[in-house]
Amino acid sequence: MSESTTGNLLSVSDVSMAYDGPAGGDPVRVLDGICLAIQRGEAVGIVGPSGSGKSTLLNIIGGLDRPTSGTVALDGRVLSDLSEQELARVRNRDIGFVFQLHHLLPQCTVLENVLVPTLPIRRELDVDAVAARARKLLERVGLGDRLHHRPPQLSGGERQRAAVVRALINEPCLLLADEPTGSLDHATAIQLADLLLELNAESGVALLVVTHSRELAERMQQRYELRDGALRTLP
Repeated sequence: MSESTTGNLLSVSDVSMAYDGPAGGDPVRVLDGICLAIQRGEAVGIVGPSGSGKSTLLNIIGGLDRPTSGTVALDGRVLSDLSEQELARVRNRDIGFVFQLHHLLPQCTVLENVLVPTLPIRRELDVDAVAARARKLLERVGLGDRLHHRPPQLSGGERQRAAVVRALINEPCLLLADEPTGSLDHATAIQLADLLLELNAESGVALLVVTHSRELAERMQQRYELRDGALRTLP
């Protein structure tokens, strides 16, 4: 399935996921025939309760897990057809990840943390240009005066903003956010949601947010609910 055929950046087709049941029992089905299409630059929210399979679906879309059945195609490439090396390159270059926990390296500065995803492809890059891009993005999100601070010196909202910049440093076409506001207070969560949507509009990166917060999901262009393994469109 190619993008030229579907017109979509991301195509999730009949994806199911099941895990082995306890003590050899029946498999536990987490996702059941999920279909989802996202266009370039689109902002999509998926809401659902804890344990509904939101993170599982995001991990499959991001190439971190393989589904039991079904396919995920990103920019015309079916992820299950790629070698591990090719898949690692897609994850690094084409997909940005933001998680509930920022996963910043505490011993590194904010600038160094942002540049971590560039290290595997350093030989292919203009190092000075990438560093300049990192500084510009950090200034854009209000961290221009925090370049040489370390994560423990930042607030929770500042750490998440740094994590967003890290996810964008390689200019991905798809940004995946897994409960990005889950560890933040309400006011800071709104600020981060504003930032994600602004960056989505400015850069044209497609944004997929999975969250338990209906308030956050409703701010996206397309909205879905994941419940009992099935995805349904929200008004």
